[in-house]
Amino acid sequence: MESVVLQGRHIRLEPLGHHHVDGLVAAAAADPSLYQWSPVPQGRLEATSYVATALAWRDAGSSVPFAIIRRDDGVVIGSTRYWNLERWAWPQGHSLHGRDTPDACEIGYTWLSRPAIRTAVNTEAKLLMLTHAFEDWQVLRVCFHTDARNQRSRAALERIGGQFEGILRVHRMAADYIPRDSVRYSMVASEWPGVKQRLLQFLDSRD
Repeated sequence: MESVVLQGRHIRLEPLGHHHVDGLVAAAAADPSLYQWSPVPQGRLEATSYVATALAWRDAGSSVPFAIIRRDDGVVIGSTRYWNLERWAWPQGHSLHGRDTPDACEIGYTWLSRPAIRTAVNTEAKLLMLTHAFEDWQVLRVCFHTDARNQRSRAALERIGGQFEGILRVHRMAADYIPRDSVRYSMVASEWPGVKQRLLQFLDSRD
């Protein structure tokens, strides 16, 4: 997938690279207790491996990872990515045959430093990524998974309009290295205009 910078009022999402390692280390070190349910790298060795894995997935065409940068001062305040990019086998003659953008994707691996939590940052990050997915890529669906124990993440996804689809049992390895149940949410293209309006209203209320 293409390398793209997504620019907002408060943040920009720029393609994740090895030059972000030190920033990720500093962002995650501010309060490691925040990341009970999320795979967030602690220390330079883990951060280097985290970036290398994200870039390998990018090169394989399954992920588009970003560093979250605070616009005011250029500080790294977290990371996020598109992943599980799906390309459907549309038949020849179909209007979507041969498209070079995904048909569906997941947004995940999102984490923020302590100072960025309960600010406009997460709302704007979701707005930027969903806008790019639905309006530029013209995906048909975006989905999200979160650890069933992560009540804060579940509430945030429901607040922005994620539709609960169910619980996938023993779905993935959790951040604490047990088989976790995942709660699945999604948005589809027909719901995007309403979700976008909601996100813009939330963002305006925080300015």
